[in-house]
Amino acid sequence: MNDTVSSAFEPQHAFPSNPSDAAISRRFRRIGLITIAAVYFLILVGGIVRASGAGMGCPDWPTCFGRWIPPTDESQLPPNYHEIYAERGYADTEFNPVKTWTEYVNRLVGVSIGVLVLLTLLYSVPYLKRDRTVFFLALLVFLLVGFQGWLGSAVVASNLRPIMITAHMVMAFVIVCLLIYTIARSQQDTLCRLDSGALSPKFKTVLAAAMGMTLLQIMMGTQIRESVDIIASTFNQAERHLWREEFPTIFYIHRSFSAVILFTNLWLVWHLVQRLHRRHLLRSFAIGLGALVVAAIGTGVTLDRLGFPAFVQPIHLVLANLIFGAQFFLFIALRYSERPTITGVARMG
Repeated sequence: MNDTVSSAFEPQHAFPSNPSDAAISRRFRRIGLITIAAVYFLILVGGIVRASGAGMGCPDWPTCFGRWIPPTDESQLPPNYHEIYAERGYADTEFNPVKTWTEYVNRLVGVSIGVLVLLTLLYSVPYLKRDRTVFFLALLVFLLVGFQGWLGSAVVASNLRPIMITAHMVMAFVIVCLLIYTIARSQQDTLCRLDSGALSPKFKTVLAAAMGMTLLQIMMGTQIRESVDIIASTFNQAERHLWREEFPTIFYIHRSFSAVILFTNLWLVWHLVQRLHRRHLLRSFAIGLGALVVAAIGTGVTLDRLGFPAFVQPIHLVLANLIFGAQFFLFIALRYSERPTITGVARMG
């Protein structure tokens, strides 16, 4: 994450009694923001893999067609590779270089996430003396990323069962939320200095309701996604203009509910913009939240009206996750801003 984004967290006088604390906080924030951005990118790549049908581009794991670097042409594979993979339970395996390398890139990004999460854990070690919860949260994220790697192999072993793919995506969602909370907690000295006194007492309640709405919408979206996978298989990934006729009732509930989400979030954005000064951190996040909600609904309309184009599906998925991430950070920041500034070693429980 670049210094512009990172500087939004800079307090005017952070940790004045110990400059080394400020350096620790700054380093951890930067690696944390980079890791969060990388996880969102992984969600995007995973969505591309799912929407393009590239999930079985590599029918084995952790290798791809028995290689650490996948082939680029079918001639590089054994002549009887169809029979080999049919015996392993993957009938009708056909080498497609685009799908193979799409899935391989997805795996490379996953490995990169593992490295970044390990660095986040290492950078959290100094917090054992300041706020050990930050360290243990980073450790939990590290362990969950390891579990996510195993879950990825299980997805391949299940021959892309929709429920397994959804579980894989849900785990990515949990990981990014834990990362957001961990980084926010590590910056609580800064967040405690935010002035949120001008906000209405009901603002936090509406924000919590909006978060619940977003979660419900994401849950409905995952069910629709599973239905779309089945429909796509039925139509052999073709005739997308006919898919809409096969959509379950929940699709129409999901579509209508987006209007409630839009107006709820626009109220939140309007309230923050009206009540907070121009350079306030939460005001900036509010504007970003509004843009994300509008963009997500725009991609939803595109999916509905233009025959579910494959390239829009992963964008819609990432936007939904970013919306909840922005709401979640706003909620945490407000929670800290209501507490007195903490400058000692002891931290909030």
